[in-house]
Amino acid sequence: MIAQAQAAAAAAEVMVEDIANDVVTHLDKVPVPESDDLQGFPSIRSGSYADIGARRYMEDEHIRIDDLSTHLGSLPSPSAFYGVFDGHGGSEAAAYMKDNVKRLFLQNLQISRVDEVEDSLREAFLSADFALAEEPSVSTSTGTTALTALLLGRLLVVANAGDCRAVLCRKGKAINMSQDHRPNHPSERKRVEALGGFVDDGYLNGVLSVSRALGDWDMKLPRGSASPLISEPEIQQIILTEEDEFLIIGCDGIWDVMSSQQAVKLVSRGLRRHDDPEQCAKELVREALRLNTCDNLTVIVVCFTAKDHQRDTTPQRKRCCNISTQALYSFKSLLNK
Repeated sequence: MIAQAQAAAAAAEVMVEDIANDVVTHLDKVPVPESDDLQGFPSIRSGSYADIGARRYMEDEHIRIDDLSTHLGSLPSPSAFYGVFDGHGGSEAAAYMKDNVKRLFLQNLQISRVDEVEDSLREAFLSADFALAEEPSVSTSTGTTALTALLLGRLLVVANAGDCRAVLCRKGKAINMSQDHRPNHPSERKRVEALGGFVDDGYLNGVLSVSRALGDWDMKLPRGSASPLISEPEIQQIILTEEDEFLIIGCDGIWDVMSSQQAVKLVSRGLRRHDDPEQCAKELVREALRLNTCDNLTVIVVCFTAKDHQRDTTPQRKRCCNISTQALYSFKSLLNK
């Protein structure tokens, strides 16, 4: 009963949470910024953790590339790429995305201008969706949500199709860098119904709990036709400042039981204690399990500061205990026996 009450309280907080929405969705067409003017900011460190949770099978996949220049050559410094793929109907689609990330998402990436980055990512998602349709090893009844985060200098670009979520921590405050694509969301429901689909008890056409995903070709109309289920990502961009501390990327197994602000607080506390993003990711997963999440769990934590920058190194005051004269006398008497 206690565990159920905790889960209900967490779910209630998720519903009423007030998250900042001051995310820049469309920047002016300017060159991709370098980070030289902020003296080595950001300094990239990341960690990740995954757990099967209460499910019988693990259908999540993720990827971490802290130094993208080792794969693509000369890029703004720093450069990094992260992705979380939450599969459904089987693990094939998510596994295919992870195994083919470089070819599908990075090979044709255009980065000289901000608008080119956004166009390249949008094309990459659509091409990845078509690749799943043509891949014989992937069933047409399986699919995956996809969220990617690209860092080029101080430019952070998040592309999302599905209900994974990216959350930026700015001075301790959670800023959602993606929108959960659930069929019940007003804008998604409007789009779905305008294209002939319907939402039944929160499920697209009574089947799927997301309104955007890669794969699931048995639910999509022929290529080139408008479909209620789409793979087009929503893209958010922001220029990082020294007020930005870290980014959390997680599948919906985390967000089903935890608010964005709760996750930010937990990671902030962990970084002050041990300054280890890998350990923070593990702590997020364990907290979601404690709150009785019912899904697979995958989390990536990306820090924007050098090691020990956020760690609390303040010396701890030593606690002194006063012993009464009578107690000290009794203790000495005991020793002399």
